Amino acid sequence: MFEVFRKYLSSKANLSDADFERIKAVSVIKKLRKHQYLLQEGDVWRSNAFVAKGCLRRYQIDAKGQEHILTFATENWWIGDRDSLLTGNPAISNIDAIEDSEVVLINKENFDQLCQQLPTFNEFIQTILQKSFIASQNRIYATISYTAEEKYQNFISTRPELANRVPQHMIASYLGISAETLSRVRNQMTKK
Repeated sequence: MFEVFRKYLSSKANLSDADFERIKAVSVIKKLRKHQYLLQEGDVWRSNAFVAKGCLRRYQIDAKGQEHILTFATENWWIGDRDSLLTGNPAISNIDAIEDSEVVLINKENFDQLCQQLPTFNEFIQTILQKSFIASQNRIYATISYTAEEKYQNFISTRPELANRVPQHMIASYLGISAETLSRVRNQMTKK
């Protein structure tokens, strides 16, 4: 699975074979079965995780036991709990596999060293963080401003690969609408 990660990095940053050897030396491949946790609420998140295969979700559970999905991560996406990673505080979210998955983990200390020692890797990571921040802002705006139909249309236009890969109740949770509302929206869209 490191080769998947290497191919991804090669498409994003100009890294030498020696750079890849440094990255590989600190990378750990973790296989997850469907429903297996990568992170549980209350644990401290200590790594950066790249999804080489499969699909994961990051979510929180509110006081009423309701699940709120914050993000999905499929192949070539990164996932983690940035707040816990940077502060060392216990995570307030869970990450689990929606399907059998494989991730490449690099612990924070090693990741920070790679960023310091490999300028092109650091530039690439900074670009990802900037894009992630913009995506978060857009998601917040969509969540508070869009109708249910607009939320779903935005979802299928920005993440079309998930429409048939992720259970509908999870998509509804991600969109902040009920499963019944999502079903109604989907039915209305097929009639148009």
